[in-house]
Amino acid sequence: MPSIIDLTAAEPINVLAPGETLVAEGASGGTLYVLISGTLSVERDGVKLATLTQPGTLIGEMSVLLGTPASANVRADSEARVRIIADAAKVLATDAHLATKVAATLASRLDATSALLVALSAEHTGKPHEEGLLSRIFHALTVTDDATVARSDLFGSDAWPRAM
Repeated sequence: MPSIIDLTAAEPINVLAPGETLVAEGASGGTLYVLISGTLSVERDGVKLATLTQPGTLIGEMSVLLGTPASANVRADSEARVRIIADAAKVLATDAHLATKVAATLASRLDATSALLVALSAEHTGKPHEEGLLSRIFHALTVTDDATVARSDLFGSDAWPRAM
């Protein structure tokens, strides 16, 4: 199967200057971006989550697929080039190859996250907070069908971090 860069080759490219915001936390979504080159930082609720440098990295997929506002800020650390897939939900509904590539990317991320959580759980086995946050995260990963998990399901209505 072609790469996500190949699958989106006909889409326009946006060039970001260092410090420029690609996605603002809380902004309405609907656009999917594919990193072509450069470095992007991802920050959520004031916490830096990732530095993106790998060509083909997807940005905005959670907002597109969940129909929710953007969950993080994404800014250019260096000049960055991204492909723009506007009205991405409509594009994904009509392009099976692209939709499959996006699904495979998300499945891979979930697999890596699950493996990390298993390792963390093994490190904390028998400790007093064992049934706390890790247990709630594992539960969130097993939700099926049309059920959804909100942040409040994992963290309650209090601000994170909260005492266990």
